[in-house]
Amino acid sequence: MKKVHIIVACLFFLTGCTGKKTPVAVTPDSTETEVPIAQLFYPDTSYASVKSVEYIVDHGDSLPADLKDLDDRYEKANGIFAFRKNLHRDASFGGRVKGTPDTVIIAWEFATAYDTTHTRFGTWGGGSGWTGQPLYIHWTDEQTALFKKSSPGLTPDFGNEEIIVGSLCGKGYFINYQTGKASREPLDLGNVVKGTVSLDPEYYNLYVGQGVPRQAGPFGCQAFDLLKHERTFFFGPDPKAWRGWNAFDSNAIVAGGYLFWCGENGSVYKYERSQGSLRRVSVMRYKVGGMAPGIESSLCVYRNYGAFSDNKGNVICINLNTMRPVWYYNNHDDSDGTMVCREENGTPYLYTACEVDKQGESGISHFIKLNGLDGSLVWEQKIPCRRINLPGKTLDGGMYASPLIGGGDCQDMIFANICRNGAAKSAGELTAFSTKDGSIRYTVPYGQFAWSSPIPFYNEKNELFIFAGDASGIIRIIRGKTGEVVCKKVVGSNFESSPIAIGNTAVVGCRGNKIYKFIIQ
Repeated sequence: MKKVHIIVACLFFLTGCTGKKTPVAVTPDSTETEVPIAQLFYPDTSYASVKSVEYIVDHGDSLPADLKDLDDRYEKANGIFAFRKNLHRDASFGGRVKGTPDTVIIAWEFATAYDTTHTRFGTWGGGSGWTGQPLYIHWTDEQTALFKKSSPGLTPDFGNEEIIVGSLCGKGYFINYQTGKASREPLDLGNVVKGTVSLDPEYYNLYVGQGVPRQAGPFGCQAFDLLKHERTFFFGPDPKAWRGWNAFDSNAIVAGGYLFWCGENGSVYKYERSQGSLRRVSVMRYKVGGMAPGIESSLCVYRNYGAFSDNKGNVICINLNTMRPVWYYNNHDDSDGTMVCREENGTPYLYTACEVDKQGESGISHFIKLNGLDGSLVWEQKIPCRRINLPGKTLDGGMYASPLIGGGDCQDMIFANICRNGAAKSAGELTAFSTKDGSIRYTVPYGQFAWSSPIPFYNEKNELFIFAGDASGIIRIIRGKTGEVVCKKVVGSNFESSPIAIGNTAVVGCRGNKIYKFIIQ
């Protein structure tokens, strides 16, 4: 008697949002056949909302440029190689704690250089800023041996576990995760780096976007070959760009075998990768209302769709095969925070919010849930916020951080750091929303605003605890289900950067000149 396999109805949705391998169709005689990837792509379509977007797609050549697969390479990588870890940007770091974590211990602190160069946007110092998330890599013994054989930048403290972080001082630092000592000589990144660097999950390429020019000369995005410990690719001002600002705070991401990188010049780039090099395949340039916006958020990828928001409040989804827009949504104001995706009942949904910038001194941060396939609004929560005007600087209200999707005992919740800036009793707060209808479950007041993204830790009961930092240098551990603050510790100066979780530890930098490793117990 032949064995019959049962195929679940959701087979079609096992890739893209989950990052699993291409599913197989199973016949009654147990023969497995791989489903063609083209059948798994979301539709190549444009909804009526795209009429609001003026765009062109420049192709480097006529070679096919469809995604080669739907794997999430970051889920297979041995570490944290990108902002919020994976294509969904859902911060599934795997942080684990025991019981109720009420103690935070500093395991080590690493000092960066401090740059006093005066730029048109002020002096940036060192440490790390927004988004400034560190990376964590656990090299295999074979990879470690390869570096020792080929890389000239190693120090005696180089080992299997390494932290990589870009600094406001214009250096890229490599830190031994165990000891807190420099594991390689720092890379010269050329200019101020605010965003999160990205390590290629298949090549030894480090992708770094520059945020602010601190000197005359080239300004843009670059790749470093870690085997050579040198810069091997640089892309400066794009003469065809529709916006002149060539910063790249956005975090580059690899999907389907290609690298995608959003720029603040109104463009989204698609590259082929090889060791130490990038070759442009195509670029999408766009305007809305006759203006080319800048993209500081990082691309959120689900299957062959990629979504981002920009500094005019535009939320746009593009087909990563064709680079053409699929849908458009107007979220009212500057939207720098990276959105997060989660599949629910076979449909990808996106969560994001805007700032209070173009609205004036006061306004609304619109926290929204969108259908990722067509851009339709599922729900909206309006949060009053204000802008703070300081000497020589303005701090916008709203959301800069990336939201955190709940898991464990908080499956139906999503969390975000919101800068109220005087529109509530606190300057900032962690806000817990229902993923079902957007209702606010609770808020946790901070003494200061918070640009840093919250991260998750789970205990043996699968209870969620949230690790979060604010602008006053305070870190908190918050019980996800109730909002109870179980630990509060004053540590640094200003945690703008987003942390990562490694086991029962967190690594994050602050403004000034420090990178910290914390033990949570």
